[in-house]
Order: sequence, then structure tokens, then C-alpha cells
Amino acid sequence: LEGQKTAAFEVCEHLGYAPTYHCLPVGNAGNITAYWMGYKEYRQKGYISSLPRMMGFQAEGAAPIVRGHVVENPKTVASAIRIGNPASWQGAIRAKEESGGNIDMVSDEEILHAYRLVSSREGIFCEPASAASLAGLIKMKKEGLLKDGDTVVCTLTGHGLKDPDTATSISVKPKKVNPDMKEIVEVLGL
Repeated sequence: LEGQKTAAFEVCEHLGYAPTYHCLPVGNAGNITAYWMGYKEYRQKGYISSLPRMMGFQAEGAAPIVRGHVVENPKTVASAIRIGNPASWQGAIRAKEESGGNIDMVSDEEILHAYRLVSSREGIFCEPASAASLAGLIKMKKEGLLKDGDTVVCTLTGHGLKDPDTATSISVKPKKVNPDMKEIVEVLGL
């Protein structure tokens, strides 16, 4: 956690201030705990004047913190957050409560939508668990929790190569064409 907390310093150094919200996927809950430690330390040292609201997002099928009890057989497409009894459970609760944030859950459908979105719009190949942070932000927006001028940071915690099977299973399969220019132009819609 001591090493991870420095990522919060980097966020503040890049922005010049703390974000309004910081959205993170929550599995073992180490990231949300560590980032919160970092933000508090950075403020204590006088480098920032405010703290973000920490927003953690668990997969619906693996949401022990949201549900308030251990999940014996967690199930989700987001394998990196498929954790039924987080090691840093209490740290995540502290981050939520002290920051005025929340820990919520997102469905596999919401995670996969965000997974596709970050890939198609930003060219970022993350693992599904990482996309839980963006799925959570989209959910917050739909629920009207964001105001104009809010600054939101979403942390993507893992590369897509950690779970290449998901990418290949949901990808649109390429069309096969003969080596004929007319056919190629037609398929490309040119």
C-alpha cells in the first residue's frame, strides 16, 4: 500500500489539484485503500487543499463490500476483481466513509460496455476488471451524481493481455474477402 499510494501523488501533480471524484475497480480493495492514503498524505503536507470522493466499483457477482458479507462463489467476467473476501475490506470502507464517496456495483454488461467504449474511443486495451471504474462513472452520470466542473479520474488497473480471452470472445469477427479490389472496396464501404 505504501508504494501504491504514490499514484495519488502523481494524479495531483498532473492535474495540479485533487479530482472531485476518483473511480476505481474494487476486488481485493488495495487500490482504493492506497490511493486514499496517498491523497490524505498529500493534503497533510499542504500540496493540495481538498480531497476527492473515492468511488469504488465491484462487479455485481463479486460485491462483498456492497452486500456486507463474504461472497462464497464470486462470479464475473472481470476476473481480477472476482474476489469474495477482500484483504483490504476495512481500508476500502474507511476510504469511502472518510471521503464521502461510495462503493457500488456494476453488472458484467456495464463492465463489457465500458470495456468496448474505452477501446473504441480511446484506443486503450484494458482488462475487463479495469473497465469497472469507467462503468461506474457511466452509472454515476446516469444517476445524476456529476455536476458541471467536476473532475473525475478513472484508474484502469490492468492491461488487456491479462485477459485476452474476453477480447477475442466479444470482438467482431473480420469479414473474409477474395483478393478482388471491387469486393474489398464494397466491404470497406468506399
